[in-house]
Amino acid sequence: DKNMDFEILDIKKSLRFPEKWKYVDIRDKNSIKENLTGKIVIHLAAVHRDDVVNKSEYFKTNVEGTKNLVSICTKLDIEKLIFTSTVAVYGFSLPNTDEDGEIKPFNDYGKSKFEAEEILRSWHALNNSSLIIVRPTVIFGPGNRGNVYNLFNQISSNKFIMIGRGLNKKSLAFIDNITDFLFYCLKSQTNYGLYNYSDNPDYDMDSLVKLTKKHLKGEEKNLFRLPYILGILIGYTIDIIGKITKRKFSISSMRVKKFCSSSTFSSKEKAVINFIKPNTLKEGIIITLDSEFISPTPNQEIFYTE
Repeated sequence: DKNMDFEILDIKKSLRFPEKWKYVDIRDKNSIKENLTGKIVIHLAAVHRDDVVNKSEYFKTNVEGTKNLVSICTKLDIEKLIFTSTVAVYGFSLPNTDEDGEIKPFNDYGKSKFEAEEILRSWHALNNSSLIIVRPTVIFGPGNRGNVYNLFNQISSNKFIMIGRGLNKKSLAFIDNITDFLFYCLKSQTNYGLYNYSDNPDYDMDSLVKLTKKHLKGEEKNLFRLPYILGILIGYTIDIIGKITKRKFSISSMRVKKFCSSSTFSSKEKAVINFIKPNTLKEGIIITLDSEFISPTPNQEIFYTE
């Protein structure tokens, strides 16, 4: 039942549900204690951007913040906690990695999220409460200002250049689908669940870019391509310039590597396999392009994901 009562605890005010919002900073245990009510928690709070300069911020929010949360959840006898983790815990993984994949994060975001998972598993083992951990892949959708939006925006503004051949595949997750999956988890009777989430079948970058260009501009022209070796050299050069000037740039060697690498995921869990998605991946892409670039939604709430 999506009409269930709820509250939003966040440092940023909700524009869509301002009457449901309370200011809470997960890094402040008292802030949680004074505002958390109910018996079910969906833990979404995280520092996730890949351009965070002070790396300790990942651990202050993602790890210490989770410790604060479970401390209060224990005192309040919370019955169920759903945590949105990330496929970044697998790092540069093998194709179609499922929940048994090797944990090998390559950045502080992935490391801190896995530490948070471990904290939650320890809490679950000591309490009579259910725990569901969802590891989404790259999330996109209307209002999302993550990496997929940046790609669409570059294509829309004719600033996009393909690096490499574009045959690498990416698993994506449409925001409306994953929201429905979280509701699905709310109704689940399982005591413990660990689920990868993505909307298959996966697109390779060349197909994704061509679909976007065709929908936005009515064309599928051959793309201008920059050889990978040249792209990564440009990335390293900008890294050096950024360190010298203390400036942030939209291009970096890490972003070039991530763009050109394949990252595909699957799930062996029945909860994911049996979940009926409200939208296909292509439908999600079209909905996002329409909402953001063709008929922009006024006063749309903006949010950020990895």
